[in-house]
Amino acid sequence: MSADALVRRPVRGATALRGGRVWRPTPYQAAGLLFFLVTTLAYWAVPLCCDAGQHAAVVERLKDDLLHPRHPMADLPGEGSAYYSPYALTQGVFARLTGLGGWEVVRLAGPLNLLVLLTGLNRFVRALTPRPWAPVLALGAMTLLWGTERAWWSGYLGLMSMTGNLGYPSTFAIGLTFWAWALTGARARDERRVRYVGPSGLRGLPGYAGLGALYGLVLLVHPITSMAAVLGAVALVAGWQRGWRGPVAGRWALTGAVAVATAAAWPYFDVFALAGDDSVDAMHRVLYLDLPGEFWLALLGLPALWVRGRRSPRDPLVLMFALDCAVVAYGWFSGHYTYGRILGLTLVPLQFALAVELAAPRPWARWRAALGWTATAGALLGFLTVHAGAVVPRALDPVGFEQPPRWPSYAWAARYIGPGEVVITDGYYAGHTIAGYGPNLAAPAWPDPSLDERERGRRVAGVEAYLAPGSTRAERAAVVRRYHVRWLLLTRWHPVPEEAVVVAWSERTGEVLARVG
Repeated sequence: MSADALVRRPVRGATALRGGRVWRPTPYQAAGLLFFLVTTLAYWAVPLCCDAGQHAAVVERLKDDLLHPRHPMADLPGEGSAYYSPYALTQGVFARLTGLGGWEVVRLAGPLNLLVLLTGLNRFVRALTPRPWAPVLALGAMTLLWGTERAWWSGYLGLMSMTGNLGYPSTFAIGLTFWAWALTGARARDERRVRYVGPSGLRGLPGYAGLGALYGLVLLVHPITSMAAVLGAVALVAGWQRGWRGPVAGRWALTGAVAVATAAAWPYFDVFALAGDDSVDAMHRVLYLDLPGEFWLALLGLPALWVRGRRSPRDPLVLMFALDCAVVAYGWFSGHYTYGRILGLTLVPLQFALAVELAAPRPWARWRAALGWTATAGALLGFLTVHAGAVVPRALDPVGFEQPPRWPSYAWAARYIGPGEVVITDGYYAGHTIAGYGPNLAAPAWPDPSLDERERGRRVAGVEAYLAPGSTRAERAAVVRRYHVRWLLLTRWHPVPEEAVVVAWSERTGEVLARVG
């Protein structure tokens, strides 16, 4: 026997001793990790703005009193405010345990929300197709195929808008929606083998009940997103469920009942009362004013959606798109413009249908190749015209891409204002930001179901009377007494009243903080 025969040679496939295969990341795991890191850094690099002040204020109120929080922006009771959701309550508990402020908690929520979103996207796309590159393409389409004008709103998941809204409840709710759709699709199709089934051969009842609780959670976290979530669930069940026997219908009825019960059991506000609330409709009319400029690139997915419809008129993405469009149209024609908030999710069937088609194995038919080149050109156009400034640092920017908003910080003023003290301001940024540090506003910037809109209107009128150029000292004193005002935060264009004492000012904006109470 030769010496070579006595030497143990490495054998191909020897990894079977450790489970049979070496772990390799999927295309989406690699791309998703890179996207997570880049987007998180981009989000942290931009000052929080816009609705972030409201969400930071919610955390501050819950940090102060978890069981009976005050109104998010005014020195008023907060009972009935839809901002006090399970998501916000969790943030409030976290703030109390760590001692962090509202702004820090909202900032830290961004990566968590992004993780929920990315994992939910993967699960939902894999429910649509087993093609490994489909989730990668869906992520690219969802973040780039919008329009050539910036669409910046809560619930819009373009790459640019993500730098501002990752920390919002809407992002978390959309991530949960993707998870719920994936689980709904799995049950409607019921193609996977399951370990435990009932006597009828169907999946067990607890899974359907848990799915209902998930939809109920989406409803509580972000009610308008839940509208799109329910439409998607209806589309998936209508498109894929076969054999409507009694046990099948009973399971879906259980899902709906648990969703309603979960939402109804929440003690902080009545989510179903929001259906008749029109206080925020007027501010959402702007959503409908530039639809072509903000969304036309998403229409590149129409051919893919048409192909799916030709294959099956009951295709879930086709049904989902039709239902979403019907609700958006209803919002326009009825004047209930708040329904336009689902526009971001209305694009998902277009974007994901395109991704699924382009993930097909080669060789491609000519129409699919043309669709791929067109989609690539559209994504590049969207990136260069809208989204590049979100991830390209200014120091490396060769052409001057449009950057995300960079609102000023009001930490310089918050150092002097005590928690809960009332402020009057004439500044747009200050009016949407200062409450996030703990103070209250005499007139809240946003409508809220917990505050009668007539009372908010009276407060706005009182602040306007105080700030009017012709107001007298006595008139201003009456407003101060009525709303317990302690501070003025005035822009450089507004003169400081004679009775006010200037305490600090901002070198960046020229705004002045003055004490009056």
